[in-house]
Amino acid sequence: MNAAETAIDTSTKRLCAGGRRPAVAVLLGSGWGPFAQAVQGAEVVPYAELPAFPRLAVGGHAGEVRLGRIGRHEVAVLAGRKHAYETGTADGMKGAVRTLARAGVKVLVQTNAAGSLTHALPPGSTMLVSDHVNLAQASPLFGEAGDERFVSMVDAYDPALRAAAHAAVARLGGERASIGEGVYAWFMGPQFETPAEIRMLQLLGAQAVGMSTVPETILARHAGLRVLAVSLLTNMAAGLSGEQLSHAHTLATAAKASERAVAQLTAIVEGMEP
Repeated sequence: MNAAETAIDTSTKRLCAGGRRPAVAVLLGSGWGPFAQAVQGAEVVPYAELPAFPRLAVGGHAGEVRLGRIGRHEVAVLAGRKHAYETGTADGMKGAVRTLARAGVKVLVQTNAAGSLTHALPPGSTMLVSDHVNLAQASPLFGEAGDERFVSMVDAYDPALRAAAHAAVARLGGERASIGEGVYAWFMGPQFETPAEIRMLQLLGAQAVGMSTVPETILARHAGLRVLAVSLLTNMAAGLSGEQLSHAHTLATAAKASERAVAQLTAIVEGMEP
């Protein structure tokens, strides 16, 4: 067993200690941290205790797993991810995702903060990801061997999970019942996109843009997990408003919209059929 496999094995045993078998994992992006408080009977495991998990250095990412229940589901909620812009490679969450799969997780629910490419999804809106555009053309599977690396990305964002998510949100009623759907474009970052790049993305048919999610989706599909992804639109993308973009602005806008977004995500996970 090589070092990577040993790390995954050790991390899996730690997550499953005491007989825990999470069926759903939720990966929290910027602005989604309050969702972790929805976990009932939570056991908190720092990433530092999980050798297959990354060490984080981005604001708004706590770097811990909360194990417990949301509704009838046993869950693992990951507070934070390693971004490709931190290292220049897309495989920062490889060990974590493979640990989840080995621990028995069937569904990976991803969240992120994103820039909106359409005024139909203003800041504060949420959006289910229907597909993605990998503008970075980077993959966490670079260097993998075997035919399994040729992963189909058709329906990478599970249509049945999206339909169930729409239904769960609709049952909330009121202003919480509104959630969009669209294509997410991934740029490596860490710099924000230029107005010219945003105009290109609009021509390509994307509705949101961000610096995460796509690598983890590729890893999850490679591991056989179903994927659902939800974006919190924190700003209009470059050139679409007079806002000055910054990570602090992203976190501030996300904080204002987090109560509604977290209520939606809680309903989605509670109503899920892994």
